Amino acid sequence: MHFVGVCGTAMGSLACMLAARGFKVSGSDTDAYPPMSDQLRAAGIDVQKGWDPTRLQQVPDLVVVIGNVARPDNPEARAAIDAGLPYVSFCDALAHFFLRGKHSVVITGTHGKTTTTSIVAWMLTHAGRDPSALIGGVFENFGGSFRLGEGREFVIEGDEYDTAFFDKTPKFLHYDARTALVTSVEFDHADIYPSLEAIQDAFRKLVVSIPADGRIVAATDSDTVRAVLAGAKAPVEGYGFRDGATWRVSDVAFDPEGTQFTVWKRDERAARVRMPLFGRHNVENVLGALAVCASLGVEPERAARAMADFKGVKRRQEVRGEAAGMVVVDDFAHHPTAVRETIAAIRARYPERRLIAIFEPRSNTSRRRVFESEYADALAAADEAILAGVFKKADSLAEAEQLRPDAVVERVRKAGRQAHYLSGVDDIIEHLVRGRSGKDVALVMSNGGFGNIWERLLGRLRQEAR
Repeated sequence: MHFVGVCGTAMGSLACMLAARGFKVSGSDTDAYPPMSDQLRAAGIDVQKGWDPTRLQQVPDLVVVIGNVARPDNPEARAAIDAGLPYVSFCDALAHFFLRGKHSVVITGTHGKTTTTSIVAWMLTHAGRDPSALIGGVFENFGGSFRLGEGREFVIEGDEYDTAFFDKTPKFLHYDARTALVTSVEFDHADIYPSLEAIQDAFRKLVVSIPADGRIVAATDSDTVRAVLAGAKAPVEGYGFRDGATWRVSDVAFDPEGTQFTVWKRDERAARVRMPLFGRHNVENVLGALAVCASLGVEPERAARAMADFKGVKRRQEVRGEAAGMVVVDDFAHHPTAVRETIAAIRARYPERRLIAIFEPRSNTSRRRVFESEYADALAAADEAILAGVFKKADSLAEAEQLRPDAVVERVRKAGRQAHYLSGVDDIIEHLVRGRSGKDVALVMSNGGFGNIWERLLGRLRQEAR
């Protein structure tokens, strides 16, 4: 098996799963960075940089897995197709090799997919169900981004992004879901979806595909989620903070060790949760996961006990280290809602520290101008905001489409907060080191490598502390 675009989280995880099953796996990509590069290396997968069609020669039984990072003119993908080699998308390879005969539990939504997939998989594991799972991040409890179990459930993160250049259907439609969780539905992926309505249409297709003997668990506090549920054949259970949801919470409390709350199913107390996670969004993630596990036969109290040992996912509020009085936190947030909720969660975790939010516009949506005001409003919840330069990609945007960092910074300043546009990583590090108060949190939000800003910043801080 050869993977074109092997370093994406989903592609890399599938490559490791196939290697664990005994396949000879290789791959290529434009770049590789932790944690996926470490996981691929540990699996013995040869990762080569750049695209080279000659890699596909002289392998008689080669199957090529083409990721959605590859465009129609990708040299390796093009060579595979032109040579008549068997090729598949990530989704079809996953379905063929791993989902057959399993109860597919698909976790979807604009936000919270990775964390909630990890929570569901861990609750089922803790309950002795021995599930399989594929997660869009490295889950500390599993020591990786996947698990291959002998149980009937396969828990998978279901993305609404398109499958490949030769298959424009949303990824989550390939997984034959029998149980689906919908965490949120908002406008995103502005490179392929023209509007919120177009995204909702994709979720509607998923909802109506769930069989009548399946189950849909949905965050019904959200109007945009409720709007996609019409036409469902499967029973729908809502969850959230509002009255009317099947699953609700009360008595939410934060302390330095995490969060605790009570779970209710209709008018009956179902469980008490104590978890080392912070933020209202994580309360909702756990609530939805409990509802999913209950539908699969795991008692809520038993599922809730798993959260005491939940170690988290890399790059989701991950503390990279502390030096010279500054805690450095790494988070994958890139949509304005995720930025807002992550800032709120870190504020709850470190209420006595000055919070500095550093944001890199890197995703296909955040590089565009569509959310300028929303990013500014989200970042204004920090004590200080730093906006990095808009990440440059090969498919460069027209200037009229690009996010304007200066406009975002100006709006944050009008809200009464300090804000700066510092285009390069070196400039950001220098600013943070010079301006530290001795009681700070640097929250770095990016969905990419960001020049390894975390370790470089900690290195400088350690030098200053000597």
